[in-house]
Amino acid sequence: MPSAPTPVTDTPGGAAAGGTGARRPVRRFDPLLYGPFIGLLLLLAVGTALNPDFATWDNWMNVLTRTAFIGIIAIGMCFVIISGGIDLSVGSMAALIAGATILMMNALSGLLLSSVAVVALGMLFAVALGGGFGLAHGYLITRGQIEPFIVTLGTLGIFRAVLTWLADGGAITLDMTLSDVYGPVYYGSLLGIPIPVWIFALAALAGGLLLNRTAFGRYVQAIGSNEQVARFAAVDVDRVKLLTYGLLGVCVGVATVLYVPRLGSASPTTGLLWELEAIAAVIVGGTSFKGGAGRIAGTVIGAILLSVISNILNLTSVISVYLNAAVQGCVIIAVAFLQRRRP
Repeated sequence: MPSAPTPVTDTPGGAAAGGTGARRPVRRFDPLLYGPFIGLLLLLAVGTALNPDFATWDNWMNVLTRTAFIGIIAIGMCFVIISGGIDLSVGSMAALIAGATILMMNALSGLLLSSVAVVALGMLFAVALGGGFGLAHGYLITRGQIEPFIVTLGTLGIFRAVLTWLADGGAITLDMTLSDVYGPVYYGSLLGIPIPVWIFALAALAGGLLLNRTAFGRYVQAIGSNEQVARFAAVDVDRVKLLTYGLLGVCVGVATVLYVPRLGSASPTTGLLWELEAIAAVIVGGTSFKGGAGRIAGTVIGAILLSVISNILNLTSVISVYLNAAVQGCVIIAVAFLQRRRP
């Protein structure tokens, strides 16, 4: 009977007792792990040096509030990208959810319901509609065996076209009475911090726990790393993918709930390019575009970093504000280059 292998223990000198042993792996600095945080700190320093108004509490709260929409969507997008998928329709989805929610609330306002009840029903409707759209994506991808890029590229056009039809090419406006009741959801604050920032923080905390502390999160990462191996390991790949797209849809619904009271209307330009900003936040945050690895904390930092770039350009005249998208594009390309060189 063969004897059990003798465990190898490292000595302070790096060799195993009684002979040569394996050395502990040397930890190398990973720019994708710490780079977004360091980059954000540098941007904060640069912004403060260029304009003292940048470092004010009001400006920071303004940046975080405007980041909340994209940040919440990016949290859901992080799960999708880690699983090896993509969703190009979230901006159009948000626009259609906003328009449909406003129409529903306007219709209910004429019934014997209080304005608070109508707003509450509208918020639940928006989240449910977003989840339904996400599950529809997941069903087409898993059961229909259609590539995520194709499915979401198609619904990108469908969602925005339907909204344009509902709005008759114009804008759908929320009833003024409802707008007054709904307004605090965006403009209100708790302990001096705007409501959208609190919701963003709660979404980030929940997303981090779901990804790192649950079996679902481990399955998402396993599918993105190697889907075939995950199937051999008895992971219900189709179910996990379905839930992942449903989760993204819920995140879009929550972001829309926060966005509607900001302007009180929805138009064909609502949510324009949100999908690109959400994907950019995920990639800048260190998530691999090939799937299998990613962090919610990095995604949150990525979303804030991109918003800070825009804010600095708005407050200074170093570079034209019209080049905001160009600067963000350079950041995305740089991160993609670092990912290719990652060992």
